[in-house]
Amino acid sequence: GKFSKSRGVGVFGDMAKDTGIPADIWRFYLLYLRPEGQDSAFSWTDLMLKNNSELLNNLGNFINRAGMFVCKFFGGTVPNMVLTPDDKRLLARVTLELHQYHQLLEKVRWV
Repeated sequence: GKFSKSRGVGVFGDMAKDTGIPADIWRFYLLYLRPEGQDSAFSWTDLMLKNNSELLNNLGNFINRAGMFVCKFFGGTVPNMVLTPDDKRLLARVTLELHQYHQLLEKVRWV
């Protein structure tokens, strides 16, 4: 049901820690479920479903496909990357954008 801090309804930091579920799984699920201007509902069944179907299946599929691609086209070895000047400019731009994004995230204040 709906979380309510004042009524003690929900899974809070200490309770989440006590479950033994790794923090990265909680992070994934909470980001997946995060409300967009409305309340969200939590259920253990949904946590399990999203972890198994969205995270494990999709991530596992991605890793499997990447591994098969490397084996099929590169003899099972990832080749050394040679960056062009355009690649380096792109990396510099992405690095700048990520730095600015991180700064904006740090400025967020929870109310």
